Amino acid sequence: MSDIKVEGFKSSEILAALAQVFDSYSDEEKKAQIKKTNGIFEMRVKNAEGKEAVWTIDLKSTGTVYAGAPKQKANVTIIMSDDTFQQLAEGKLDGQKAFMSGKLKTKGNMMFATKLDGILKAAKTKAKL
Repeated sequence: MSDIKVEGFKSSEILAALAQVFDSYSDEEKKAQIKKTNGIFEMRVKNAEGKEAVWTIDLKSTGTVYAGAPKQKANVTIIMSDDTFQQLAEGKLDGQKAFMSGKLKTKGNMMFATKLDGILKAAKTKAKL
C-alpha cells in the first residue's frame, strides 16, 4: 500500500487509508460498493509546491485505489489542490461548494463526481480518516 503515498501530499495519506478500507471490505461489501458506484475516478491533486500527483479510485471493476493514471478510461477526472482534497475528506468542505468556488474542477461526467462524497463519508466512518 505504501506505493499510494507520495511525499509532500497530505492527500496520499487519505487515499492510502481509503485503500485500506477497500481492502478490509468483504467480497459482498466490495461488490455492493462497485455496484452502487460503478465507475472510475481519476484524482489530479496539486500540492503547495505546484507538483501534481495522480491517483485512481476504481469502483468499476476492482474496488481499489492506486497511484497513477487509470488503467481504464475514467468516468470523471477531478482536479484540485491538496488542501481542498483534505478538507473534502474531513467533511469540512462540500464538493459542490468547492466546485462552485473554483477550488475543484472536473473533466468528464460531472454528476458522477458527486458520488465521491459518499465514498469518502463511508470510508471515514469505517476507518476514521
